[in-house]
Amino acid sequence: MNKVVLAYSGGLDTSIIAKWLQETYNCEVVTFTADIGQGEEVEPARAKAEAMGIKEIYIEDLREEFARDFVFPMFRANAVYEGEYLLGTSIARPLISKRLVEIAEKVGADAISHGATGKGNDQVRFELSAYAINADIKVIAPWREWDLSSRESLMKYAEEHNIEIDYQKHSKKSPYSMDANLLHISYEGDILEDPWQEAEDNMWRWTVSPEKAPDKAEYVEITYDKGDIVAINGETKTPAEVMEDLNSRAGANGVGRLDLVENRFVGMKSRGCYETPAGTVMLKAHRAIESLTLDREAAHLKDELMPKYAKLVYNGFWFAPEREMMQAAIDATQENVSGVVRIKLYKGNVSVVGRKSDNSLFSEKIATFEDDQGAYDQKDAEGFIKLNALRLRLKSLPVSYTHLTLPTILLV
Repeated sequence: MNKVVLAYSGGLDTSIIAKWLQETYNCEVVTFTADIGQGEEVEPARAKAEAMGIKEIYIEDLREEFARDFVFPMFRANAVYEGEYLLGTSIARPLISKRLVEIAEKVGADAISHGATGKGNDQVRFELSAYAINADIKVIAPWREWDLSSRESLMKYAEEHNIEIDYQKHSKKSPYSMDANLLHISYEGDILEDPWQEAEDNMWRWTVSPEKAPDKAEYVEITYDKGDIVAINGETKTPAEVMEDLNSRAGANGVGRLDLVENRFVGMKSRGCYETPAGTVMLKAHRAIESLTLDREAAHLKDELMPKYAKLVYNGFWFAPEREMMQAAIDATQENVSGVVRIKLYKGNVSVVGRKSDNSLFSEKIATFEDDQGAYDQKDAEGFIKLNALRLRLKSLPVSYTHLTLPTILLV
């Protein structure tokens, strides 16, 4: 093994992995650090990598690609896993894997490596995505090989190898296991391992407590073009700028917290807490503009596809042909999904209070409870009802009636 490309954050796990790879495989380590909106500076990772003698260091701003090519397509599908989870961690893994494989090919590396543990879903997501892009890629997953089985053993390793890490002193409490990007922050571990214990209020980073949110509601107008947000309050924004804006607005109003026990692909249940301010608003607003512009059966078919789509994303099958097939169908429905949605943010809630579109299928003339001047003939309902009631009436008719013809039954 000559060279390995490592997904490197500069944190405890990946700094130890970098050193462990050097020692175990006697190889050159190439680090890859991505800015996907985690809210922290990524440049410090360069200094930490250099301190370990690493020569090839890749640090890339992938916020726009992440929002445009991964988050936005997923929100066109209105994807929600198990009724609540907006897939914030799941959707980031395919992009990281993609760049790991691309960098490995560029630098002539023998393998890629990541810091995901076997207890979570991320090992699966990273590696399924990598193999979908390069069937022959070699993946090194240290958590499947080493004997560092606890946070304490990791910190001991760091001390023994002079790796400068926050929280490395035993007198300090280990942090939550966290993951962050433009879409969300996730928290696991510590008291969250007891599903009965309420999360500590000081754990949350992006959202204020709904009880402490402003007493005055904030109204926001969101403009859509073909299913994607293109402007906030009339100001044109890129996909990443949209998410940054909505994260700030929604978080300030206590929107986007979730406490969930979920079913992991690897077979266990896991309790996690999530902050997804922008995503919570995006889901609500997108469904609102679709309610005006999508044909009923197209909308209902999308809703039927969504759980399967969400499960594929959650389990790591972003690059699978069936997900791509479903995406093509979903994207085809978005051609007329354009317009403006007005939402109200107030103490943890997102309410849709208005929507308009030049492509609206809503007809006030037909839907009105006032005089529609003949736009809708009430008598038309009779035949519609009788045809749809036929199978129900057949079930309840006496046996002696079953020989009658259809017109006769409809007259009964």
